[in-house]
Amino acid sequence: MSITGSRRQAAIAFIFVTAVLDIVAMGIIIPVLPSLIEEFAGSNADAGWINGVFIALWAFMQFVCSPIIGSLSDRYGRRPVILLSTVGLAADYVLMALAPNLWWLALGRIVAGITSSSFTTVFAYMADITPPEGRARAYGLIGAAFSAGFVAGPLMGGFLGEISPRAPFWVAAAMSGLAFLYGAFVLPESLPREKRMAFSWRRANPFGAMMLLRSHPELTGLAAVTFLLHFAHHVFSAVFVLYAAYRYGWHAWEVGLLLAMVGVLDMIVQGLIVGPVVKRFGDRTTMVFGLFAGAFGIACMGWAPTGFWFTLAIIPNALWGLAMPTTQSLMTQRVSEFEQGQLQGANMSVASIAGVASPLFFGAVYAWTLSEDTPMPYPGLAFYLAAVVLLSAALLGWAVARKADRADAAEETV
Repeated sequence: MSITGSRRQAAIAFIFVTAVLDIVAMGIIIPVLPSLIEEFAGSNADAGWINGVFIALWAFMQFVCSPIIGSLSDRYGRRPVILLSTVGLAADYVLMALAPNLWWLALGRIVAGITSSSFTTVFAYMADITPPEGRARAYGLIGAAFSAGFVAGPLMGGFLGEISPRAPFWVAAAMSGLAFLYGAFVLPESLPREKRMAFSWRRANPFGAMMLLRSHPELTGLAAVTFLLHFAHHVFSAVFVLYAAYRYGWHAWEVGLLLAMVGVLDMIVQGLIVGPVVKRFGDRTTMVFGLFAGAFGIACMGWAPTGFWFTLAIIPNALWGLAMPTTQSLMTQRVSEFEQGQLQGANMSVASIAGVASPLFFGAVYAWTLSEDTPMPYPGLAFYLAAVVLLSAALLGWAVARKADRADAAEETV
């Protein structure tokens, strides 16, 4: 029996809180993990490429595991997958809190990549309980949950990081444990047994799962937009903390405060603005506008001569949040309700490919701009390149939207 009426609203609230708790736990470690890597590595430049490798490890595990987890959730339901994820994340944060060297931190990133792959299930959960016309707003709420977590998480991590670089990991473990307890007692199952699909390794392997993205021309184009969007976004995870320390002299507290501001703006955009904007202009127009705004904001970040100007640049960049839920919404409308878990696994695999390549690329670019014999001694170059990538996503999104509009118009005349 499907979730309807008041039970749907309660389920949305439950998944929102669960997502917030998970993201708070992840956000807590952001201000301190690159610094801990730098402590082990011995230099800022070396930390740049090593941090990129660690993020790529995390993303590679997501690439491998996301479609498996998505297919498992199609077979056994969303709730058990979400609960097992939170337990795994709690254990992983304990591991990283105790890590004596870079090899143990790398192992921690691998475990985190596996367990956090269940974010595909969160999106599939929302697709289960939300009609197609309401999914952009629903995904906006999930984006707002992520943003809320990144408001509280980096602030807490920045504060705790001033006490000890290990303290945020212990608190993150406790937050993931709390998410498990909350979900165990209040999170209902969203996928009825009659709508579940048999598990298949053909669909569960990342390449098999991505075959679904070739089932419709618009789906293929939107998958490419998703890749470029995530590729550009990883400039922040790859170099921002190290860049802010090098160029502006920021410490864990300042980094955490800025990330919290980014989270607040994202929460406003995805939680309050995306719904009315989509209602007025539609998914496609909103997506394209968000991509163009994000490209402009990242370019401003690369130019920013001071921390004040960098902070101002997060305002136009926040409109990037309009693109993520609308891209997701457009894609869910092209597959059946039986394939939502597979679609989200395929999407996560696409994002994970970007997550493997992008940190390695931007980490190497950042390290290159700081090397002694570099012909371009400007660490902001990584942000300029990210802006070019996002601009390409905007142009591709515009072309896909234009073609889809023509196809829809042709169908209406038939």
